[in-house]
Amino acid sequence: MKQYVGLDVSLEQTAVCIVDEHGKALWRGKCASTPEAIAAVVKARATHVERIGLESGPLSTWHWHELKKRGLPVICLDARHAKAALSLQVNKTDPNDALGLAQIVRTGWYREVTVKSLDSQVIRSFLSSRARLVEVRVDLINQIRGMLKPFGLVAGKGGRQPFIDRVRELVADGPLKDAVEALLSALQEVSRQIGVLSRRLTGLARQDQAARRLMTAPGVGSLVALAYISVIDTPDRFSSSSSVGAYLGLTPRRYQSGEIDRSGRISKCGDPLLRTYLFEAAGIVLNRVSRWSALKAWGTRLAKKVGGKKATVAVARKLAVILHRMWRDNTDFRWARQDGQAA
Repeated sequence: MKQYVGLDVSLEQTAVCIVDEHGKALWRGKCASTPEAIAAVVKARATHVERIGLESGPLSTWHWHELKKRGLPVICLDARHAKAALSLQVNKTDPNDALGLAQIVRTGWYREVTVKSLDSQVIRSFLSSRARLVEVRVDLINQIRGMLKPFGLVAGKGGRQPFIDRVRELVADGPLKDAVEALLSALQEVSRQIGVLSRRLTGLARQDQAARRLMTAPGVGSLVALAYISVIDTPDRFSSSSSVGAYLGLTPRRYQSGEIDRSGRISKCGDPLLRTYLFEAAGIVLNRVSRWSALKAWGTRLAKKVGGKKATVAVARKLAVILHRMWRDNTDFRWARQDGQAA
């Protein structure tokens, strides 16, 4: 008899439910939220396990990889889809959620999430840390500017060492010296750490063949290339390159019901950091890259019709598709072709 297991994972304990192929609950209980404990329960209680389902979440990558190593048929479920099904329950409890997840994997009504490799997770950690430090640096600069303005002190544009020197001159021997100096010291250290992470990411990009290939495209540097690789993970996930734009949230939402059929703004699903990087890269293609390409020509014509911002989003979507094709086909960016299209 086939058996199906649902795991509702929390930080300390995991609710486990095992059902048979007819949906009858065979065993319900809890164990520690470690792969070893979960695997022990499944192997002892579900000897004919067909599928094990757990929702995507902070611990899902760790559990998925470790359970796979132990030969268990685990799948990671899209949390949004699982939530839609579990919301039908009257009582929201961990055991009930585990039962619901078991029923979901039994019936096959789920969307499986592709769990990224650990190497991609490492790259993602570097990118996220750097992005967060950049946000902190901007906040510190704005805080310093806001602190000086009530006293009529204007630090001017910029945010690097010349900015720090100007601020120190403005507050020298003044009542704000100690307060501002504390922020300036933090700003300098944050900037230094951003530099450390940037150099590390540049080194990783130079060592990665796929990243070097993606960087042949206009507007794509080490950050964009590594962010793209860490999110896509493997190009074989997508049978069609055009699907990447929708996966990254760069395609319009659509609402159709009866005679109503309208398209809205982009969906913004997927990874926000990569979407931001692609938008910035598209802006560079349209406004800063002097070398002409079919991608730039297409974006320029589109900007005249729909405006710069919409054209930049469209170029970002097209760039995401082009990068996927480059990666999958092991080809560099071709700046010009006889048929007038970029590849």
